[in-house]
Formats: sequence, structure tokens, C-alpha cells
Amino acid sequence: MRTIAFYLPQFHPIPENDQWWGEGFTEWTNVRRARPQFDGHDQPREPGELGHYSLTDHDVLRRQSDLARAHGVDAFCLYFYWFDGRRLLERPVEAWRSDPELLPYCLSWANESWTRRWDGKSRDVLMPQSYQAGFEERLFADLLPHLRAPHYLRQHGAPVLVVHRADQLPDPLGTTSLLRRLAEDAGVGGLHLVAAETKPGLDPRPMGFDAVVEFPPVGSNTIRNVHTAALDGVARDFRGRLMSYEKLARTFATRSGAPFVRYRGVTPGWDNTPRRQERATIYVGSTPELFGAWASRARKAEEAQRGRDGLLFVNAWNEWAEGAYLEPDTRRGLAYLEAMTAGSSVPSSARSRSASGRRTWTRPQLYSVMLAALGSALKSARSVVRHVERLRRGSA
Repeated sequence: MRTIAFYLPQFHPIPENDQWWGEGFTEWTNVRRARPQFDGHDQPREPGELGHYSLTDHDVLRRQSDLARAHGVDAFCLYFYWFDGRRLLERPVEAWRSDPELLPYCLSWANESWTRRWDGKSRDVLMPQSYQAGFEERLFADLLPHLRAPHYLRQHGAPVLVVHRADQLPDPLGTTSLLRRLAEDAGVGGLHLVAAETKPGLDPRPMGFDAVVEFPPVGSNTIRNVHTAALDGVARDFRGRLMSYEKLARTFATRSGAPFVRYRGVTPGWDNTPRRQERATIYVGSTPELFGAWASRARKAEEAQRGRDGLLFVNAWNEWAEGAYLEPDTRRGLAYLEAMTAGSSVPSSARSRSASGRRTWTRPQLYSVMLAALGSALKSARSVVRHVERLRRGSA
């Protein structure tokens, strides 16, 4: 049973970000500019003992490895930014490959386009992912030195490769088949291919993947997970979503099984205020205790189902601009890291209330309910359309 934390290899300037966002830009730029959106909102976040580090400093990589090992994290899953042969944020990734003394690692190909909205959905594309003919061979050539690294993570004897947006591949089955053949020909023992569940309910089998991994909070923006307890001092221009962390944890902790391999995933929190400001999605109420309980339950479920072959993924080690990090901060220190090995139990009730027990909803909470309801309605409508199309094809 191993625990793997997703790792963002940003936090150092690159020419592209200088051009797009201003000279010297890193994720710390976003983190510093965050402002609280309601009373008690924990923004901006301040890093603890590691400080506002640069990942060009190899000593930082060693200290991160030591912290992870000391708190039950067995490997990092580093994002691999590759756009039809052009790489970005590659310096920390290559530094990791070159030093077997660092924590074991695997790669997650972040295969969506870079946009100004940070989520791949904006029309203002900064770096497109176009999947030009023959991209698989070029991609594999850049992956191969990592797959051969002595400290690269393996599952069932094969190197682990995560694909962040498998559903965006133009021919998923063709791509996975070719990558497997290239890996066999290169003598690295095949591939253990994992699709991140960045689309709720993703089935890896038709795409040729061995497994999916849960990627919370994806799939939890539903009405039942809206934060319904009272909040004071909500900013007048806030237009984001207020969700409940406790309900998020319960949603994933009590999730039913799947007819395929689906590795468990947990997250210590989610608050992308640094990136989205007044349009942020904020999961209210995260505590080390709740996170530890969720992680403990997910770990036990993995062990019960897969024994020593279980994998638990954490989103994430250092996503500071999304409020998803295990690294120590000035408010809670090492508490989230220590919770990784503590654990208790997820509360039997996911209902959240303020200290006064009030249930008065604010405008942003009502807005969150409306957005969740609209999303559910659109999902249902798409399901109906697909069903009608299948019936039409069957009668043709």
C-alpha cells in the first residue's frame, strides 16, 4: 500500500510566464495577492518552514522529499507539461529524474491546453495541445529517460503513467496501445496507465487504461455538497461557489465500488481564490481531523481491496494557488501532514452548522445551489439526448 501526492513543478520563473503574466511570475504571485471573501476566510495563505521557495534550488527538493517520507508519503506524481514536443516547467522534473536520492516519483501528463482561466476552458489559449500526427512517438521519447530512472514508481512491475485528461485524447485506445508497444520495445516492462478522473464516472477500459484515480473535488459540485451554514461578511462582489468540505469528504468516503480499478483519492482542501478571486470555488470547513479521517478510510478501503498493491493519491502536495497542499503553512504547521498517518473516522452526519446553529443562506450560497442544480439538469439532459440517439441508431 503506497501513498502518492500530486506535485506541481511550478514555483520558478520561465520565459513563457514572464510573457503571459509579467516578469518573475510564479504561483507565489497568485498566492500573495489572494484576499479573503468572507469573515474567517483563510486567505492569503503563507508557507511555513519551506518558505516561498524556488524549485530551481535542489535543496528544496531534498527537504520536500524528507518531509514526505517522514509523514507517510511514498512518492510524488509530478505534472509533465508536454505540448507536441514543447515542454514547460521541465527543470524541476528533470532535476527529480537526475537524483535517485529524492523521493520516488511518477509522471502525470497534463495534456490540456494552457489558457488564461487556468482550467483549460477559456478561448484565450496560451499553449495549445493539438495532438499532431505521430505525437505518441515524440511524447514517449521524452518520457523514456524517466521510465528508466531507478527511483521511478512501478506498479505490477510496470512504470506508472497518469494522463490528466484522457477523455481529451483524439483516439485514446490507439494512443494507449501505441504507448504500450513503445514501452515494451524499449524494455522498460510495459506501462501501468492511469487516467485521472477529471470527468466524473470515467471508465478506463474502453480507452485502454489500467485504472482511474479519483481526483477530488472533481465530481462533487452537486446540490447536496453546497455549504449551507451561515457565513458572515461575504464580499459584495463574490460570484463564486461555496461548498462543504465535510460533505465532500463524505461523498468520496462512502462512494460505491466500480467494476474496474479505481484508486482512491483525497484532498486536504480546495480554495482557488488566488487564481479566480471573487469567482473562486471554496470548500469551507477543512480541518486536519476531517482530512485525516478521510485519508484513513480511503487507505483502509484500498488495502481491503488491493492489499499491498493499493495506491492512495493525494491532491496535492503543493497546489498552493488552489488551496490543496500538504506542505506546512504558518496557520496549521505540519498538521495536515501529521493527519496523513493519524486518522479517525468521518463523522456520521455531513450536515454543517455555524456555532449559533443558524441556517440563513447568503446570496453566494444560493448562487452555488443554482449552479449545482443547473449542472445536474444539463447532465440529465445530455443523458436523455444520448439515450434518444442510441434508440434512433437501433431503429435505423
